[in-house]
Amino acid sequence: MLHEQIKNGIKDAMMKKDTVLLEVLRGMVSAFMNELVAKNRKPNEMLSDIDALVVITRLSKQRKDSIEQFTKGGREDLVKEESEQLAILETYLPKLMDKSEVEKIAKIKKEELGISDATKKGILMSALMKDLKGKADGSIVKEVVDALF
Repeated sequence: MLHEQIKNGIKDAMMKKDTVLLEVLRGMVSAFMNELVAKNRKPNEMLSDIDALVVITRLSKQRKDSIEQFTKGGREDLVKEESEQLAILETYLPKLMDKSEVEKIAKIKKEELGISDATKKGILMSALMKDLKGKADGSIVKEVVDALF
């Protein structure tokens, strides 16, 4: 299980004296505990891999937002720190589809659903997000759907 693997990684990070890895792993375990409590479960239980991936995806989005804000603010030191943390988080996430793969699927789905005008764009977006949950970034899917109309 991913949750258990990450918990065990804390010991390794401590032994290697890898402070960035240690900080990220501890942050993930803390977020897992918060998720368990939010779902009215005991904090010492283990999250399923699917739930763990949802939490890690949320953490990675937070890092991306922080990087964007720090870049705008000219804080390159913080951009570097957040980027290192994001790289570690991404090692636990499945590889997401790129834009061209999403475009192919979106065109096929548009044909299947018989959508021809922009007023039904939401239906296409909803169907794609259901099919591509965890496989593609929602912002890329939205970008592709907008480009189709």
